[in-house]
Amino acid sequence: IHHMEAHLLAPMLTDDPPDYPFVALLVSGGHSLLVDVAAAGTYSLLGESLDDAVGEAFDKTAKLLDLGYPGGPAVEKMASTGDPDRFALPRPLKGEARPDFSFSGLKTALRKTATDLGALTDRDVADLCAGFQKAVTETLEDRVTRSLARYRAEITDISPTLVVAGGVAANKAIRAMLERVCAEHGFAFLAPPMELCSDNAAMIAWAGLERFRRGESDPLDIAPRPRWPLDGDSAPRIGSGRKGAKA
Repeated sequence: IHHMEAHLLAPMLTDDPPDYPFVALLVSGGHSLLVDVAAAGTYSLLGESLDDAVGEAFDKTAKLLDLGYPGGPAVEKMASTGDPDRFALPRPLKGEARPDFSFSGLKTALRKTATDLGALTDRDVADLCAGFQKAVTETLEDRVTRSLARYRAEITDISPTLVVAGGVAANKAIRAMLERVCAEHGFAFLAPPMELCSDNAAMIAWAGLERFRRGESDPLDIAPRPRWPLDGDSAPRIGSGRKGAKA
């Protein structure tokens, strides 16, 4: 089972699953991917992280600020009490036509800002978390908006849906932003319940069932694949090239 395919298909376990095709934003500790989902097993990457994934950036921020692991919930909690505009943090790739993501520059800028402050107060930590979360949210907004506009221009015969999945999909600020962006661009929006966003057995079982339905199976001595292209069996309809994704 491809781990990211399982995240991608997790919304099919909801009471109102999306119709194919749809666009999926997969945001987790190891990945930031935008995927054109034509059908179960038929995927085309629209964009991916060039360096740190968004969840990785959350985790490293939490570690830097001694907030523990996993970092996403801890940073979100602190951000709720902070001033998101106190510190000037970058929005990587914002405004660029390329559909990919980058968060290493944001992570580095946060570290430098925290280092320059010296001994951090609780207010400093809250404001750093709020500024970081706002920067991530606005970066994702720019990246996703560009891809949705391009997708909408090329696929005009359906009512499109954006699905968000992966651990970072549990972030309330990011969910609210995506819901607003979808409304502005004529997309339906679907986010699975919180328990299906993080790694869970149900999503793995569903992905296995989907493959079984297609007549696929593997022997018990199958070797793990540390890198497995999510779109390895499909011809891209939108975007260019085939890109690898960690399995």
